[in-house]
Amino acid sequence: MPDFLLPDLGEGLEEAEIIAWHVQVGDHVDVDQPIVEVETAKAAVEVPVPFAGAVAKIHAAPGAVVAVGQPLITIAADDPATETSGNVLIGYGTAAPSRGNARAARRSRRAAKPVPAAAAGSAATSSRHGPVAVISPLVRKIARDAGLDLTGVTGTGPSGLVRREDVRKALTQRAGPKPAAAATAAAPPAEKRIPLRGARRAAADKLSRSRREIPEATVWVDVDATGLLEARRALNATASQQPVSLLALVARFALLGLRQYPELGARIDGDAIVIPGHVHLGFAAQTGHGLVVPVVHDAHRLSTRELSAALTARTAAARDGRLTPADLSGGTFTVNNYGVFGVDGSAAIINYPEVAILGLGRIIDRPWVVNGQVLVRKMGELTLAFDHRVCDGGTAGGFLRYVADCVESPVGALGDL
Repeated sequence: MPDFLLPDLGEGLEEAEIIAWHVQVGDHVDVDQPIVEVETAKAAVEVPVPFAGAVAKIHAAPGAVVAVGQPLITIAADDPATETSGNVLIGYGTAAPSRGNARAARRSRRAAKPVPAAAAGSAATSSRHGPVAVISPLVRKIARDAGLDLTGVTGTGPSGLVRREDVRKALTQRAGPKPAAAATAAAPPAEKRIPLRGARRAAADKLSRSRREIPEATVWVDVDATGLLEARRALNATASQQPVSLLALVARFALLGLRQYPELGARIDGDAIVIPGHVHLGFAAQTGHGLVVPVVHDAHRLSTRELSAALTARTAAARDGRLTPADLSGGTFTVNNYGVFGVDGSAAIINYPEVAILGLGRIIDRPWVVNGQVLVRKMGELTLAFDHRVCDGGTAGGFLRYVADCVESPVGALGDL
């Protein structure tokens, strides 16, 4: 009976936490059938099995952290001749399948129906009628963390899918009415421990390494964003076209700036500065499960509207927990709109192994001198944190001034598009 080992799920990840099993001992599985949801340092992903047969043993319970190469599940294979290395995934993972498994995979794909996402918790606590379909892995995680059995939740999404709102409603109903303040004495808050696992630990490790290794410097400049907001209104005047976000415009100007100052899109590799021929643009996105940095690959090839659509789609995927490891990897430069938090500026931490991060603060009415007159203008602040090993203040200041000029005169930037 072959053991299926946790494969390398990409980007050199070394371990993953079991979130939920979609099968239990005795179930029959087909080649390429998703059997378990795991959370890596990059994202939550569903892992398919490379064998067909009966589940003989499950090696790790939900909540356990499994290292790459350790067994996940044992399968009593239907056809022992198709057994391969336990960490091979058909159509996903680190190695090519054997000829026999490839044939089995094709048969499975023709015959199999889509597998719905499983309910939170282990297979032992799943409904006897099968797994509960949810709209995203994040919904399962919310329910699991709250100890909520999804088999009792009524889904209001398409085809009865359980949505985040359904879980929240069920949790509210489970809590019941709040007791009157006069009748109940307030209990002291209990201590809460949040494990540094998965994406949280990856972020902590990356930020710590950035502070340890990068000699970071920060420059900033106040910008008159009145023209920028007017340009955005003009671009979005036609309802039939893809709307353009404020972040997309700033990102577009950053891409133009990187043409002139490519060092800021580089990386340090040993004793060399490597400047790639592309820009994979990362951007900070706040989600219900922490800060993530999705990446728009080859952003320099996109139009402004295409870039805005890509940023919007990545943000929605991040908040729904649908990002893959590839969606969170390979960035060469990061932008951050921390103005959404109501702050003017921030000395941001560079997203290692990148060498620079550009931030935009909130835009508010402030007095500003224009042609010798004090006027009320829409003012903001641009901040650039950069790796001083890659460039000096002249290059960093030149890049930031270029982006600021584009913000203050967006029509003038059209000449460089």
